[in-house]
Amino acid sequence: MWNLDCDWYSPKRLLSSPTHYDFPGDRFIPNRSLMDLDQAQSLLTNTTNKSQNIQFSEKYREIIDGKLNLNSEGKAFRMLVFRGSPKSSRKSIRHIDAMREEEAVAFQNSSKQHHRRQMPKREVRVLDAPHIVNDYYTNILDWGKNNTLAVALGSEMYLWNANNRNVSKLFEANDNDRPASVAWSENTKYIAVGFLHSKLQLWDAETSKPIRDLEGHSKRVAAIAWNGQMLTSGSHDKSIINHDVRARRNVICQVKGHRAEVCGLKWSRRGNMLSSGGNENHIYVWDSTKMSSSKYLHCFKEHCAAVKALAWCPYDSDILASGGGTEDKCIKLWNVRKGTCICSIDTEAQVCGLEWNRHHKEILSGHGFSTSTLQNQLCLWRYPSMTRVGGLDGHASRILHLSQSPDGLTVVSAGADETLRFWDVFGPPVNDTPEMSNLDNLLSLKISPIR
Repeated sequence: MWNLDCDWYSPKRLLSSPTHYDFPGDRFIPNRSLMDLDQAQSLLTNTTNKSQNIQFSEKYREIIDGKLNLNSEGKAFRMLVFRGSPKSSRKSIRHIDAMREEEAVAFQNSSKQHHRRQMPKREVRVLDAPHIVNDYYTNILDWGKNNTLAVALGSEMYLWNANNRNVSKLFEANDNDRPASVAWSENTKYIAVGFLHSKLQLWDAETSKPIRDLEGHSKRVAAIAWNGQMLTSGSHDKSIINHDVRARRNVICQVKGHRAEVCGLKWSRRGNMLSSGGNENHIYVWDSTKMSSSKYLHCFKEHCAAVKALAWCPYDSDILASGGGTEDKCIKLWNVRKGTCICSIDTEAQVCGLEWNRHHKEILSGHGFSTSTLQNQLCLWRYPSMTRVGGLDGHASRILHLSQSPDGLTVVSAGADETLRFWDVFGPPVNDTPEMSNLDNLLSLKISPIR
């Protein structure tokens, strides 16, 4: 008499092929008390579902075979052991049945067709932006978490509420001065503005009144970035200053690492690292706790043109993206933990802005001068392969600035053609027939600013 609790299959028994099992017929005597013979008979004799069961069984077997372990000879095997009391055997069977159900669900999900997101065919909104300054080194566009867009047009600063499309003019600069940079605070109560003539101001967006002037720079302030209650500014005087906007003496520390104008600043999402790009083609990465000693973590010198476009990866805190100017035309990805360049992509066009997609692993670049087809184009790249997904045309002149909506679905681009264009490039595919009319699309600041 055979012992039903013995090991009926040994690891030495190898599967001869993915679909054939060479089991000896006298090695295993099943316990019939654990079987549902009526159900088995029904499954065997039901001709209606027989072909479907066979088809599913074959595909299911392909999935299982793909997950089998391999022995030292590269052949698949699986050791199956039946031991213990009928009660424990029932638990094992229920566990196996659960595994089979999970495999079946995985198979059905994998068999479904997943349609890739489509690039939008056109922008969803176009606003006129007369007198926007065609200057690569400035940063005069920012979309706050309050869903309000701040943009400088010449000497005037405007706020456009994306919820109700209301427009207000925050101020107009005097003495031939004009804004060179703008950035919303994280609580969107304040807006910081750097000026052409070295001034740095803090404004209350609700009352449209200036709160205070922040001292420290001697030349234009074209790059600013918030980190909590701290405001960081970069200037043509080659210095970077951290300001505590609450303190009477606003300057926390001042560092000078760049040998030319600081034209790009971005804090990491955790606020522990600052990246700065300069007109001498260098990128510095700073540790927030060591900036007072003017010690930097890394200095990347691989770009061969000014670096204005900087963007920290939202799903990998060690990855920084940078874009070079006209003589460089490259997007580079850096691992700031290792201090190495991961990859470099020649876009064949001036890189003026970079925005990461927070919902999918992609990055969007805005381009300017070029002799290629990417001139004046937005280009979407898949991360980490950095393969080009597609491009967006619309601007008649180079793209100067990019900013992203609070929900991370829409990107606005500001061009030297004096237009602001809104693209639903990070969200689901847009409808070919948008609800808004053409008249609603073509709104003009010449009559009423950004409305």
